[in-house]
Amino acid sequence: MIICKTKNEIELMRQAGRVVAIAIEETSKHIKPGITTLELDEIAADVIKSHDCIPTFKGQYGFPRNICISVNEEVVHGIPGHRKLKEGDIVKLDVGATYKGWVGDSAASFPVGKVTPEAQKLMDVTKQAMLLGIDQMRLGHYLHDIAEAIHSYIEQFGFSTVADYGGHGIGRKNHEDPFVPQSRQKTRGMQLRKGMCLAIEPMINMGTAKVHVITDKWTVVTDDGKLSSHFEHSAAITDGEPIILTAR
Repeated sequence: MIICKTKNEIELMRQAGRVVAIAIEETSKHIKPGITTLELDEIAADVIKSHDCIPTFKGQYGFPRNICISVNEEVVHGIPGHRKLKEGDIVKLDVGATYKGWVGDSAASFPVGKVTPEAQKLMDVTKQAMLLGIDQMRLGHYLHDIAEAIHSYIEQFGFSTVADYGGHGIGRKNHEDPFVPQSRQKTRGMQLRKGMCLAIEPMINMGTAKVHVITDKWTVVTDDGKLSSHFEHSAAITDGEPIILTAR
């Protein structure tokens, strides 16, 4: 079921989103060789809690940590632990915060020290693909328009989109209807309506689009072991320009 939000509800989501943005920004300042993903998780949790919010992901579907942290070939849903980051890694922070029952959700990819030009290009393309997808969140457009904007942009660079995962509706729950594809679709899908709030989150791989879940039953990795990048913003559909809810 699609739940369109009121102006006041969108403002509460915007407040949650601002906390998510702050948490990502503050946590990213600590990204360096030698730090563990668990240490980054704890930093993010402290920031979220200090702003009167709850880490959304903790305990959700049984997830054991506060945020998702994925490294290199890990696409999404990485569990923070004792892994130490190394020079040249790329690390993805996926953060959710709940404020007065409303959720903000955003993700970003970061270099650890100096990365290869190819890795930096992958991250730059993924971020731009996200922004192009968000720009399609307009009255009268369809879910297909979002997917097409993302897919047509990244394919010119030889990258691939992960078809099995994508964006989603967001509101009182982190995952609401509809599923928002990031790969080219055969049908137009649902028409977009005012008040719909969507998380647009392209997951873009350097090699194959095929992925699988490893033995921890959470972490999704690329089949070929090549790098993956992930960016995400939550946004709301209005009468005009879409509003990014997870901007600082």
